[in-house]
Amino acid sequence: MGRLFGTDGVRGVANSELTCDLAFKIGRAAAYVLTKETKHRTKILIGKDTRISGDMLEAALTAGLCSVGANVVSLGVIPTPAIAYLTRKYEADAGIVISASHNSAEFNGIKIFSSTGYKLNDETENRIEAIILDDAEEISLPTGDAVGRVTRCDAATDDYVEFAKSTIKCDLTGMKIAVDCANGASYQTAVKVLNDLGAELYVIHNHPNGTNINLNCGSTHTEEFREYVKNINVDIGLSFDGDADRLLVSAENGDLVDGDKIMLICAQYLKERGMLKKDTLVTTVMTNLGLVLAAKELGINIVQTNVGDRYVLEEMLASGYILGGEASGHIIFLNHNTTGDGLISALQLLSIVKEAGKKVSELASIFKTLPQVIVNAKVQNTKKYTYSEDKIIMDEIAALEKEFDGRGRVLVRASGTEPCVRVMIEGEDMAVIKEKAATLATLIEARLG
Repeated sequence: MGRLFGTDGVRGVANSELTCDLAFKIGRAAAYVLTKETKHRTKILIGKDTRISGDMLEAALTAGLCSVGANVVSLGVIPTPAIAYLTRKYEADAGIVISASHNSAEFNGIKIFSSTGYKLNDETENRIEAIILDDAEEISLPTGDAVGRVTRCDAATDDYVEFAKSTIKCDLTGMKIAVDCANGASYQTAVKVLNDLGAELYVIHNHPNGTNINLNCGSTHTEEFREYVKNINVDIGLSFDGDADRLLVSAENGDLVDGDKIMLICAQYLKERGMLKKDTLVTTVMTNLGLVLAAKELGINIVQTNVGDRYVLEEMLASGYILGGEASGHIIFLNHNTTGDGLISALQLLSIVKEAGKKVSELASIFKTLPQVIVNAKVQNTKKYTYSEDKIIMDEIAALEKEFDGRGRVLVRASGTEPCVRVMIEGEDMAVIKEKAATLATLIEARLG
């Protein structure tokens, strides 16, 4: 078995790659590592998205946690960022989310937050992994009244809702907002927050049945939703993903407003008010070159990291920045939460839209997006990190980089959450970059498929 933890926890096809046995072992090892030094009875929160496999995996994970004496508090269906916040609010020793985020329903995953509400660092994940795979440390199992118990907290959703509303200083009265909940974890929280703030809502994909999460909806499938927004005369459309840590936006005219544009709109607003720490926005290497050029004109510094919101967060914490994220819609407002939070991102943008009195399409013209194509080369999960060892693949990448030098860029990386290698090319001609990206992806599939 290869490395368990990717860029966003453990993820795989539920009951095949992510089994109940593995979930049990993760629970047992995580509770041991995270709470070994505590002098009190350990408390660990568990939340999940709407996938059918969530109940099964929660039962296994809970058993593992309780087997080492941890008390488990089940929060039910709730967004990933809510767990990050509530872990701190409830003074828990850890928070765990059962979710595969934007992936389709057959996948599931396990993400772990420390007592401070941050995702685990590599060192802690490696220690948990070594216990599971290599029996690196012996875990003693308690008996009698030292075994953990399970309780349920019914106040979690309301507590998160009140927190989210507190992050802006205005209401949303008079705003017409379309919301795509992706049949996922935002189907209650986002609707309640926006209703409470006075918005007029048009909500779709808010009837989860366990298998329709992210199914042709949400932030990974915005085409139909953007057409819907354009045709119903609303001010803005909000698209969340399955666990509600991502946000993409549709302008009133149906144009996509991705994470890059949301971030730069917010960064400019904060900078103008002296609130953007060190006048810096943290992005990843996947950020569109158009943002980088526009930020320079606005006097905003751009710091880039490896792909993954965890690496964005690490840079923010290390250097004292407050805003960062990814084009995919993972945006971290560190003044408000310790992880990407789709609802918080939506509220920050909505408050700017209302204060500015401008259309979303006007705000989104803050920069011109250079043509960019991302093609996923589907490969064996065990081989996706080996593309850089293949001379034929690397020679082709080098040739493309030389071809686009000065007029675009080429970026190839293994996905941290899916069995694929992502090929991204930016350039001046969409037809050309589509052809080049598809050709390179086909080569990678042929070599590693």
